[in-house]
Amino acid sequence: MEISAAGRLEVRITTADVGKRVSVRRLSEPGLAGEKFTDTVGVLTSWTDGVLLITRKSGECVRVAESALVAGKVVPSAPARRRGPATSYEELARVAARAWRPVESERLGGWELRAAGGFTRRANSVLPLGDPGLPLDEALTAVRRWYGERGLPAYVQTATGAEGTQELLCAELERRGWVREVTAEVWTGGLAPVADLAEGAGVVLSREADEAWLARYRRKGVSDVALRVLGSGPSVWFATVPGAGTTGTTDATDATDATDAPAAIGRCVVDGRWASFAAVEVDPARRRRGLATAVMAALARRALDEGASAAWLQVETDNAAARALYARMGFTVHHAYHHYRKPGDAGTL
Repeated sequence: MEISAAGRLEVRITTADVGKRVSVRRLSEPGLAGEKFTDTVGVLTSWTDGVLLITRKSGECVRVAESALVAGKVVPSAPARRRGPATSYEELARVAARAWRPVESERLGGWELRAAGGFTRRANSVLPLGDPGLPLDEALTAVRRWYGERGLPAYVQTATGAEGTQELLCAELERRGWVREVTAEVWTGGLAPVADLAEGAGVVLSREADEAWLARYRRKGVSDVALRVLGSGPSVWFATVPGAGTTGTTDATDATDATDAPAAIGRCVVDGRWASFAAVEVDPARRRRGLATAVMAALARRALDEGASAAWLQVETDNAAARALYARMGFTVHHAYHHYRKPGDAGTL
């Protein structure tokens, strides 16, 4: 916190610092004996009517009464990263968008409106990288109309926690009644360490998601539109570890369903220096046997052969098992991303 020459804590932020990353200390229980302090670090997204709104890296918004402030200062917009490939939020956002290409898109200034028949929020949401070229209320009206014409709910994908992310937009959406329905994180890491983790014996790579791969994919009843999205991207690979009763395995005692779905699957998109991992799924009866690691290692080696050197993936905040696995592989959190929806719009994804 900011300390004066006399040794006193001071508040050295003003309303002019809205949009900057700040660190504040406040009284958590003002007026009570044995008062405690609470520290908050995040982007100052508003300061009106005696209340500060600070958006943390996770996307959580914290309200701080001006009267409870004890100290405050502006801090660097993004802390130094100790691990993982150097990259910006915008670079990762554009790479991620190319890995889940929509069937239809339209520009609204610096915003991209994306639709794919409702298959995944990533391909059916607005990616706001820049100014929409309209006042925000008009832009949001245009967004809702565009998605409504397609029978889809309007989602806006935002991010928090890195330099260039959209804490201010998050606050404006919430002020207008939009609700954050989904929060996940983008993790990054080196590609070579993933390739070195396992031999990946038995992993079959293909350019297409065949019937066997789709039998393990958790989104059942995949449509032609979904197949187009899954197959989109600069260089797409699908990995399969055959299950019982299919080529590549001799352990028939592990069969868990009548469809003989693969034991594990995964998807990778190679895009320049980046390789993305997604749809890494393992038969519940065969977890904790290194199959997810084998799938990712095999895909990583193929991506290395194509010239990639860095990796990214998306993981939901409540998926403890996946987070532990990716941390062991050397991945770390780069930023959080969120999908906002206006209540009352038809349907959800």
